[in-house]
Amino acid sequence: MDIVYASNDFYARHLAVSMISLFDRNQQAEEITVYVLSVGITEESRQKLQKIADQYHRNLELLDLTDIRDRFDYEIDTRGFDISAMSRLFIGTLLPRTVKRVLYLDCDTVVVQSIGKLWNLDLKGHVAGAVMEPTIYQVVKQGIGLEEQDPYFNSGVLLIDLERWRADGAEKRLLDFYGSKNGSLFACDQDTINGALKGEILPMTPRYNFFTNYRYFSYEELCKHGPSYRQVEKRQFCLAKKYPVIIHYMGDERPWIAGNLNHYRRAYEKYLAMTPWKGAKKQGGKRLYMLLYHGMDYLTVVCPALRWEISRRLGIKVVDARKQGGKAAKAAGTTAGTVAGTVAGTTAGTTAGTAAGTAAGTVAETTAGTATGTATGTVAGTAAGTTAGTVEHVGEKQS
Repeated sequence: MDIVYASNDFYARHLAVSMISLFDRNQQAEEITVYVLSVGITEESRQKLQKIADQYHRNLELLDLTDIRDRFDYEIDTRGFDISAMSRLFIGTLLPRTVKRVLYLDCDTVVVQSIGKLWNLDLKGHVAGAVMEPTIYQVVKQGIGLEEQDPYFNSGVLLIDLERWRADGAEKRLLDFYGSKNGSLFACDQDTINGALKGEILPMTPRYNFFTNYRYFSYEELCKHGPSYRQVEKRQFCLAKKYPVIIHYMGDERPWIAGNLNHYRRAYEKYLAMTPWKGAKKQGGKRLYMLLYHGMDYLTVVCPALRWEISRRLGIKVVDARKQGGKAAKAAGTTAGTVAGTVAGTTAGTTAGTAAGTAAGTVAETTAGTATGTATGTVAGTAAGTTAGTVEHVGEKQS
C-alpha cells in the first residue's frame, strides 16, 4: 500500500496519530509505504515520525515542499487554510513513477479498521474515489460549476488511480482550474478537485471517511440538502456512524482541543498515547466554545432547520474571517457565537430543558429551560465566539 499525507510542523502530532493508527490496524498488510508531503516539518518531528515507522517496520519518505508557492504560476489565496493542503495537487509528479495507486489521507483522520477492502476497491474507470459531503454550501458548488444535483466530494480521503491521473493530465487541469478562479476558492484544494474533476470521481461508502459531525445528522436531512447523497444507501450511512473504517475529525469539535466533547475522541486519544507526542497539552482557550458547539450538535438533532440557517448565514463569513485574524476574526466570532448561542439556548431550552444547560455550561431544569437557555446561551455564545475568534488559527484545514 502507498499512503500519502500532507502536513506542516503544527500538524505533525496529528499526522503521527493517523499514521500509527494506520499501521496498528493494518499489521497484516505485506508492505506499507507512507509519503509525507512536508511543508516545514522540522528535523525533530521527522525523527519522531521515523521512530513510529521503524516500530512497525514500515517505510517512510518525507518529500520537501517548502517551495510549494513557486509551483504556481499565479498568486494564490488559500482563504486561511494552510498551504500544505494544496500539495496533494502535485501527487502525480512528486511520487515515483513506479507508484500506480495511492490512498491520500488528511492528518486529522484516524484509521480504526483494516483498509484492505478500500485499497482494493474497483474504481470502475474513475480517476479517484471519494466520499460525498452533502452539507457544502450551494453557493460554493455554483462557484465551481456544479449544479444542485451534482455530487460534491470531501478531499480528506482520496483513493487515486495515479496512472490515469498522470495519463489524463490531472495536475495541469487542476492548476488551470484554480488559476481560472484567480487562485482563491472557499475550500482551496477540495473545490479545485471537485471543479476540475467533475464526473470523474467514484462515490465511496461514508465508512471510508466518516465526518464526526455527521453523527448528529439524519440520512433524510443530508439527502434533502444534497440530492446526490441518495446514491449512498441509508444502511451504509447508519453503519458508518457505528462502525467507521476511517474517522475524520471535521468541524471545530477537534479531539486535541481542551473541553471538546467529540463522540469519537477516544480513538484519537488512544493512538496519541502510543506516539512520541504522548501527554501533549491540548489546545486551550476554547472551553466555552466547545460547550456551545456540542449544544449545536444537539440542535442538529432536535431542530435541523435552525442549524442549517445558522450555518448558511454565518459559515462562510467565519471561515473568511479566519484568514484576516485580529479584529475581523474576533468580530465574526462574536457575531456567530451570539446568534448561535441564542438560537441554541432557546431551542434547546424549549425542547429539551437541560440541553440548553449543556450547550451553555449551566444546568437548566425543564421548567426553566427556555428562560435559562436563552439567557445563558446568549452570554456563553458571545464569550465563546469572542474566544474562538481571537485564538490563533494555524493550519486547520477542514477537509
